[in-house]
Amino acid sequence: MSDASFRGFRFGLQLWEADPSGLRRKARLAEEAGFDVLLVGDHVDDGWAPLPILADLAAITDRIRLGTLVLNNDLRHPVLLAQEVTTLDHMSGGRFELGLGAGHNPHEYEAMGRPIDPPTIRKARLSESVEILRALLDGRQVDFVGEHYTVRQAQVRAAAQDHLPILVAANGSRILAHAAQHADVIGLSGLGRTLPDGNHHEVRWAPIRLDEQVAVIREAAGERWEALELNVLVQRVEITRHRRKAAKDLAARIPGLTVEDALETPFLALGTHAEIADQLLAARARWGISYVAARDASALAPVIERIR
Repeated sequence: MSDASFRGFRFGLQLWEADPSGLRRKARLAEEAGFDVLLVGDHVDDGWAPLPILADLAAITDRIRLGTLVLNNDLRHPVLLAQEVTTLDHMSGGRFELGLGAGHNPHEYEAMGRPIDPPTIRKARLSESVEILRALLDGRQVDFVGEHYTVRQAQVRAAAQDHLPILVAANGSRILAHAAQHADVIGLSGLGRTLPDGNHHEVRWAPIRLDEQVAVIREAAGERWEALELNVLVQRVEITRHRRKAAKDLAARIPGLTVEDALETPFLALGTHAEIADQLLAARARWGISYVAARDASALAPVIERIR
């Protein structure tokens, strides 16, 4: 049956290591373990800049794809970003995937002396950027006049692959609908208001919320629905024979999280490898989520083997 709920799984590993040699080692292990995509985040801190790291990892890997989860759109002009992305795509042999978000951490804006706009403005700017990037990555000349960007006769080298995928990390009906019409992958965040530390968020992991988000995406996508890929970043993988106890422990620590939500949400992976595999299969059947990213390669690798 041709439906998003029957799309084949892809698995991504989001990397974070203080030592470049550690990043390279994990990248090789991920490729050997059957992961499909190596992913890096984007934060203004003492971590590594994402695109140079991916260029380095492209040189030491052969098959695995390379992506960002996700770049802060506010920190990069889409024309300059398009040139960097297509360069990296050629350097990697057509393995790059571009993930973008609207930005959320006020401390990163403060570090550069820039004001952080309200979410509605940041999301609108992201939407315009996606449209500009899509055309540029496809090798088209772009003239664009929007509320946030004006681009005149811009053109960069086309990507090496025929269609370089764009992932949009989205939260909110308007940006979800736009992503459904223009992106290739939608990253479902399951997160709410940014907490004062700038890095953590309120969680919104109730399954009914995902039902609502996927309904918005499906309606806006129309004929594109079957080609869209839905992604989640698993926030915690815990291998245990006591799945319900693990859920109770997390629910006791995370405001607004119930035990049943913890057991059903695709943003957590709790239980034995077999139970987690069943959980991911259930999430694909219910929501069409088939692109699963996590930060723990050793915990997820046996799950990948079971599913495949």
